[in-house]
Amino acid sequence: MSTLATGLVSITFRQLAPAEIIALVVQAGLTGIEWGGDVHVPHGDAARARLVRQQTDAAGLHVAAYGSYYRVGHSESGPFDAVLASAVAVGAPLIRVWAGKQGAATADTAYWDTVVQDSVQIAELAASEGIAVAYEFHRNTLTDSYATAQQLLLRAAHPNLFTYWQPPWHATVAENLAGLAQLAPWLWHAHVFHWRWQDGVRLPLADGHADWRAYLRQIQAMASPPRDSTIIDTTRFAMLEFVADDSPAQFLRDAQTLQQWLASSDRADTATRQ
Repeated sequence: MSTLATGLVSITFRQLAPAEIIALVVQAGLTGIEWGGDVHVPHGDAARARLVRQQTDAAGLHVAAYGSYYRVGHSESGPFDAVLASAVAVGAPLIRVWAGKQGAATADTAYWDTVVQDSVQIAELAASEGIAVAYEFHRNTLTDSYATAQQLLLRAAHPNLFTYWQPPWHATVAENLAGLAQLAPWLWHAHVFHWRWQDGVRLPLADGHADWRAYLRQIQAMASPPRDSTIIDTTRFAMLEFVADDSPAQFLRDAQTLQQWLASSDRADTATRQ
């Protein structure tokens, strides 16, 4: 069973400065941060990225990823060169991108081809810097279901392309566990949160105890996906996002919950091996 590192997606607190986010993550006892490319580390601002990297390193934290807002296949969201420059400057081992801006049900063959072609191009560019690329697993993109995410990854067929995971709207626990197994060869990080799916209300993570314990056990049981040998850091993170009421206090409680779950799984695995 692999060990999951813990972290925070910085855009959870867009209203806070990077130094404030770092202080919160240290207080929470987490180990990494995915820095967002819209507010905290804007695309192409290498000076800002270097400063945030210095602050992160000084606090003893890891840069888990660069959460870009690059829409694959859409030149208006780029250029990818600017995204990559910021990822290099902030010291990110991975860039999160969005698989277009259309759901798979409405995308025609030409659109799929465009996203596939650009995916391969950016994966090549990132690999030259020792950085991986992973799709956001999200509605209204070509990774809006387990089947379509797998289809896109198979069509692109690039060794430097991966995917994130988060629970999709209205899916059952059984469907999500089956989907995680389907994406296992490409799965990197997971975004961790608990919502009431009927209306999108954010809830304390502890309320999702039964669901998330099952998800985390399955992710921990997965072997690391085969990754390009040029990628320096292959740590897999479970990163908190979408905190109830955008509350730092709730984040601290959620962080404690996540760490307790992972520690319990580690103890259970140790006991089983003994």
